[in-house]
Amino acid sequence: MIIDTHCHFDMMDTPEQYIANKETTGDIVIGMTNLPSHFSMGYPQIKNLKHIRLALGFHPLMAKGNEKEMNLFCQYIDYTSYIGEIGLDFSTIGYKTKMEQINLIRSIFSILRGKDKIISVHSRRADKELLDLLEEFDIKNVIFHWYSGPIILISKIIDKGYYFSINEAMTISEHGKKIIATIPTDKILTESDAPYNKHTSIHEVLSYTRLSEKDIKTNFFRLIENIKNEKR
Repeated sequence: MIIDTHCHFDMMDTPEQYIANKETTGDIVIGMTNLPSHFSMGYPQIKNLKHIRLALGFHPLMAKGNEKEMNLFCQYIDYTSYIGEIGLDFSTIGYKTKMEQINLIRSIFSILRGKDKIISVHSRRADKELLDLLEEFDIKNVIFHWYSGPIILISKIIDKGYYFSINEAMTISEHGKKIIATIPTDKILTESDAPYNKHTSIHEVLSYTRLSEKDIKTNFFRLIENIKNEKR
């Protein structure tokens, strides 16, 4: 069983075919969305599937100009146990909307506080700022997707009980290799980030990390148990 905790099947050329194939093979796939309206369109297609899940997202690069979508985020918050893709992006392309992003993520975290969700976050060049906000709002069960930030911050992320989802591209870059070497194996999950990522082989991630499908399954289902326990 392959577990893909972060992809965007709604952005693929033939999402229906992709979903059908994954459902047949029994792989677990968590599809991210970039806007709540994308979730509302996709949810009816997957709500009765066994292995495929859709996350409710609001990508940081969509923060400006889509403020009214927060109404939909609130509307659909209880339709899924998965949230993503959300976060901050202070890269060259994202920095110009820094304040809009911070306002957005604060609104999202205020809604998520106390909710039993599994949350995939984007933190490009804003890792410390995002971690501080996660701590401020006491957000649990977080997966740092395609982490590319400072090595020194990893221990603080781990101390919060958070996870990291690793993709093939990280196993190729030198900085990615250093990041992977720093993460405890029980905090590693797998992702493809398809179709945005050109290196999407989860088998290559398993080979590089020397982890088995069973290891990743154990890590993932430990996270599932977390939200089940929090509901009790």
